[in-house]
Amino acid sequence: MTLRVARALRSVAPGLFVFAAACAVSTQQEVEIGTNYASQISKELPLVKDPEVTRYITALGDSLAKVADQRNLDWHFFVVDSREVNAFAVPGGYVYVNRGLIERATTLAQVAGVVGHEIGHVTRRHSIKQMQKAQGANIGATLLCTLTAACSSDLATTALSIGANAAFAKFSRSDESEADEEGVRYAIKAGYDPNGIPEMFEILMNERKTRPTDVDRFFASHPMEESRIADTKRLIASYPPAQLKGLTRDTPAFQAFKRRVVNLPAPAK
Repeated sequence: MTLRVARALRSVAPGLFVFAAACAVSTQQEVEIGTNYASQISKELPLVKDPEVTRYITALGDSLAKVADQRNLDWHFFVVDSREVNAFAVPGGYVYVNRGLIERATTLAQVAGVVGHEIGHVTRRHSIKQMQKAQGANIGATLLCTLTAACSSDLATTALSIGANAAFAKFSRSDESEADEEGVRYAIKAGYDPNGIPEMFEILMNERKTRPTDVDRFFASHPMEESRIADTKRLIASYPPAQLKGLTRDTPAFQAFKRRVVNLPAPAK
């Protein structure tokens, strides 16, 4: 942090700064931080604008979020126009899936599992916890700059950059395990076959062996070993067989959605 920014921090609304730093991040603050990040993402990442693609990913995401969310968040789901394999979420209910991941999936259950996993990161507040851990007292700067107009542009940029680096940092193995558990649980509750989760992991692990650069970004933020596939299979097997019966694995609507994604114009870069 530069001396100029440090001085600005000391001079801007110190009471609010101390209050924000000392207290847990509320749901309202989390949503506003996420909305701020989402606004920046929309400017910097190419998002698919096709209305049918947007409609489908939103319907799929909503079907999972409604069984997962106990805080009544306003969820938003997007397809990123990139052939890199990746998926991520930001605090407050914003979930992004790259078209490259959708193109590699073979069934609805696989994409539903990925979306459920990302929802799990939000409901478990993993990014918020990383921000708090990484920033310490500086979490107050991010809250101050996000929730008020008190910051200078330089201070806001610096504070939000610190927060964003933490929010998008590599999740811990524990965080990934928790998100996997939630993804399995949400998939089952929403009526999707949870076996899509380890299946998608297997697809990505195989891709890493043959075309590693295409999946580098996914593995950079989602640490994974072969044991994680076995862990999710074991978790699924722990559910009563009756609870796993009749769950949706694939649909013609998903295959039509995937074809539409595949046939979109090539990404600009």
